[in-house]
Amino acid sequence: MKNTFGSSVALTIFGESHGIMIGAVLDGIAPGIEVDEEFIAHQMNLRRSAGAISTARQEADKVRIVSGVFNGKTTGTAITFLIENQEQKSRDYGELAYKARPGHADFTAQMKYHGYQDFRGGGHFSGRITAGIVAAGAVAIKALAEKGIKIGTHILSCGEVWDRGFENISEDIDKLNSAVFAVLDDDKKQEMTDAILRAKNDCDSIGGRLETAVTGIPAGIGEPWFDSLESVLAHGLFSIPAVKGVEFGEGFAAADKKGSQVNDAFRSEEGRVYTETNNNGGILGGISSGMPIIFCCAVKPTPSIFKEQKTIDMNTMENTELIIKGRHDPAIVHRARVVADSITALVLCDQLALRYGTDWLK
Repeated sequence: MKNTFGSSVALTIFGESHGIMIGAVLDGIAPGIEVDEEFIAHQMNLRRSAGAISTARQEADKVRIVSGVFNGKTTGTAITFLIENQEQKSRDYGELAYKARPGHADFTAQMKYHGYQDFRGGGHFSGRITAGIVAAGAVAIKALAEKGIKIGTHILSCGEVWDRGFENISEDIDKLNSAVFAVLDDDKKQEMTDAILRAKNDCDSIGGRLETAVTGIPAGIGEPWFDSLESVLAHGLFSIPAVKGVEFGEGFAAADKKGSQVNDAFRSEEGRVYTETNNNGGILGGISSGMPIIFCCAVKPTPSIFKEQKTIDMNTMENTELIIKGRHDPAIVHRARVVADSITALVLCDQLALRYGTDWLK
């Protein structure tokens, strides 16, 4: 099982949804970077369940840092983050030891791990594991902020409700990073909440889109071809549970346009090169152009729904039905946005360290 991502700055995740604890190890971060435990707690709070639009499982998500930090600064060695699981209800998953939940990894896990996997709460495949990513990502986000690099994600859509796009990107990012429910148009918060609650009341779930913006990235970051900046970002983003699509800039919409509509015209002003538009999302030839990096992630509806569904018994290979029990999110798009921020920060720290050396992050 591949649990490590990154080359110079690398993240390893571990744990299961109903195990004793989960966590992450962040290696390759330069010594001397401030570790703000209050900011880590703030980021963890953005990922936690919140009210009727989220699961009833309420985890404290108190992060313990047990290595790699001394006197509030990184030492340069591996940073280990531990997060206890305290609110498991494993009895809800007894039947699921042999019945594959549609939309989940139960069947594929059975095929790969031959029944030895921890199936409770999705085990290692659970979105619960993203808590460690957010803890480590908080350190990366702070390190980038000190270098003038800002990251923000909003819920572009939830069901059929759409937020506005980025306009004044720097100000928009500041607004998003202090918001528990990340939208740019405040009026859309209630509309999206209502859409989630309607799905929940129908024993169903709902998906959405996340849009992320990054400012302050210098031109020249990334590689052509197989390690393009889009490739490594997409690699990380597709590791977020429920992400089924990633597009940069105009993305798929560019396929319906002409080159004259999509090409970004270059201009120079007082020695600074920029483009009049940003249809390519700040990346050309796999390398950052110096313009804001813009991308979207499609987040599928939560697969745990309370309707009767067709499935198979993995012991007998016979057709059967199931009704999922337990505590589940009717939507996860609002909780996933901080995970997108965290993955983005970790990828960019790695790419910047590869370009300029690890100590550049200090």
